[in-house]
Amino acid sequence: MEMLKNLLALGAPLLAAVIIGNLFLTEVKKARTASAPWYAAYLTVPGIMVLTALCLPILMWLFKK
Repeated sequence: MEMLKNLLALGAPLLAAVIIGNLFLTEVKKARTASAPWYAAYLTVPGIMVLTALCLPILMWLFKK
């Protein structure tokens, strides 16, 4: 039972990352099809989530000092 808990604890964030990554990739494809600027996909909800996930460790490190 403990192993199942560990698998769920590891699998849930991984599944969320895959879903958000897929949504972001869809937005990138839409932006390229529409000949939008390179940053257009980052201004969508999945793009903001990706940027937040990338910047969060840096922000935590800065505010910890």
